[in-house]
Amino acid sequence: MTSSSRLETAYALAVEQYQSVGVDVEAALARLRDVSVSVHCWQGDDVAGFENTGQTLGSGLAVTGNYPGRARNPEELRSDLEKAYALIPGSHRLNLHAIYGEFDEPVERNEIGVEHFQGWIEWARGQGVQLDFNPSYFSHPNADDGFTLAHPDSGIRDFWIEHGIACRRIAAAMGKAQDSPCMNNFWVPDGYKDLPADRTAPRKRLADSLDRIFAESMNASETLDSVECKLFGIGSESYVVGSHEFYMGYAITRNKVLCLDAGHFHPTEVISDKISSTLLYVPELLLHVSRGVRWDSDHVVTMSDELQAIMQEIVRGDYLNRVHIGLDFFDASINRVSAWVIGTRNTLKALLMALLEPRDELQRLEQEGDFTSRLALMEEQKTMPFGAVWDYYCETAGVPFGRNWMSAVADYESSVLSRRSESHPETVATA
Repeated sequence: MTSSSRLETAYALAVEQYQSVGVDVEAALARLRDVSVSVHCWQGDDVAGFENTGQTLGSGLAVTGNYPGRARNPEELRSDLEKAYALIPGSHRLNLHAIYGEFDEPVERNEIGVEHFQGWIEWARGQGVQLDFNPSYFSHPNADDGFTLAHPDSGIRDFWIEHGIACRRIAAAMGKAQDSPCMNNFWVPDGYKDLPADRTAPRKRLADSLDRIFAESMNASETLDSVECKLFGIGSESYVVGSHEFYMGYAITRNKVLCLDAGHFHPTEVISDKISSTLLYVPELLLHVSRGVRWDSDHVVTMSDELQAIMQEIVRGDYLNRVHIGLDFFDASINRVSAWVIGTRNTLKALLMALLEPRDELQRLEQEGDFTSRLALMEEQKTMPFGAVWDYYCETAGVPFGRNWMSAVADYESSVLSRRSESHPETVATA
């Protein structure tokens, strides 16, 4: 029996088993095919960007590791992304930061324009990839003291406000070019390393700065504004201006998308529990799926309990049309293309597992008060033949199933990545 026939046989048996508990496998796969994960560009080059100013990574961000083959320019990064996309089933997006423009000469961040991202727009069109965007409020002299939009100096605040306005216009141009809204996410690192004497004034300044950035009306069919909260960061351990409560209130009162990052909360908090609550009050959510290990350390996404819980909440609440799934991790200690593939495939696997739940039956048992059967069914679901369905999905999507993708990355490392001669020092910490 060939591997293809074994796969089809295993899939047919899985379909039969899922049918026995009332799950339509083909319907689940159809829904999965419609989901586009926003893959983050900064895994490919360790969040260095292409400004070429010599400015080191800062504002609470850094990357650990020095694995060879880091992308050094847009062409190399796009090549690496194409390899990763070829090993991930489905059609997915790309999330760009403002520091990834193509600059022939140094351009201040408050002066960037769509012309600096035209190469990305054209590449994305050719690849069938849609773009998302982010202003970059870090790794810049005007962010060296840990403050940007909440800075007490009005001149520095104005600089970063102008950067935010420029980025909104770039995102709108991207969305118009691709006929799909470009999510433009605002993460601002402002905060204090030690205890502040005044928590209120910086938050008032941040709210005012954001209001000025968002003053220009934008077409929702072209771009959506998202705001991202954080508990703490390197250099802002005691106080982050843009806390969860700050941005929750801001998103509600300004009708913005709220971004929940899996690594941005206390180690005992999870974002899966926040999805149903926040969607009672905000129009849409953006998720940055990551994996913090004891703190916000942005590890490659693995098939963890929390990842599965996030996807279960999205499916059980019927939120797929209101939740945008993006990734946010960076690891320079392993092959960077593999990191993209592992993290994105795991995200899709967890979503497929959630789509294969007998949701209606579970919710019926709950409504009837039969909590014993609810728990029993949830536990039995864990040994259902999900793997056979995933392998079939990969095969029909034209990408390797199982561990077969690993040889493709090894070949790419041998023929492409190993030929990049640049060595770069190991850096430490995280976002």
